[in-house]
Amino acid sequence: MPKVSANGVELYYEDSGAADAPVILLVMGLGTQMIAWPEDFIQGLVQRGFRVIHYDNRDVGLSTHLDGARAPGLLWTMIASRFGLPLNLPYRVRDMAADGVRLLDALGIRKAHIVGASMGGMIVQHIAATYGDRVQSMTSIMSTSGARGLPGPDVEIRKRLMARRPANPSRDEAIAFGVEAIRQISYPDHARAPDAFERMAARAFDRAYDPAGFRRQLLAIIADGSRVDMLKRIKAPTLVVHGKADPLVPWQCSEDIVRHIPGARLELIDEMAHDLPPSQVDRMVGLIAAHAAAH
Repeated sequence: MPKVSANGVELYYEDSGAADAPVILLVMGLGTQMIAWPEDFIQGLVQRGFRVIHYDNRDVGLSTHLDGARAPGLLWTMIASRFGLPLNLPYRVRDMAADGVRLLDALGIRKAHIVGASMGGMIVQHIAATYGDRVQSMTSIMSTSGARGLPGPDVEIRKRLMARRPANPSRDEAIAFGVEAIRQISYPDHARAPDAFERMAARAFDRAYDPAGFRRQLLAIIADGSRVDMLKRIKAPTLVVHGKADPLVPWQCSEDIVRHIPGARLELIDEMAHDLPPSQVDRMVGLIAAHAAAH
């Protein structure tokens, strides 16, 4: 399995496309494995002349899981973050950003176009603000600035997000939980296979099931707070993409990102929620490839 040591963890990655092509680094979201990037999406970027690297973040998939790491509860993390109290977390979003940069280091890549979805969007914001000389362009997908006062998920999704995952479920129980979680935030796309959610949930469970890792990543997001001041430092050409039907991170959150990054451009997609629906993959590939090629 292709793994590299990066920033104190082992990161599993896959590398597609010509070795001398410009690089696009894909960063996935909360508790979600790299397999959530559609293969058609990856190959579409490769066919447009890019080398595409995608990987499992720490605490998910086949990368290092911080098993046994002590972490505060969700409620205390929210309170402490709200009032600026000290927090002892296993890691922060900035550490996950450093993971991505050190992965590039390990592969001998000096600069890349960085693309992040959801929490991955937060991670690439940190990369662009802190390691600006490593970034050729940035694309943020269905993410947020973290600013206070922005709309959030609806009540039912919030409950599911905050609920504890079953620690030792049967395979069928875990898959059923995963299917419902995916369905709740996805667009009802006519191009999606009827069993797509079941196949994705089963593949994710068989590859790596770790509800504690999901929770540690969620704590890192909560503790990250507002990135507004940080966004103002980003110099990389920035494309921001969001689905207008997103029930988890409403599109106004991306509108706020664009408000704070000089020159950033917003693309809204009506037929997209908090997912990468099959019917929109070609459009997404076109947007990202054109943005990267221009820079």
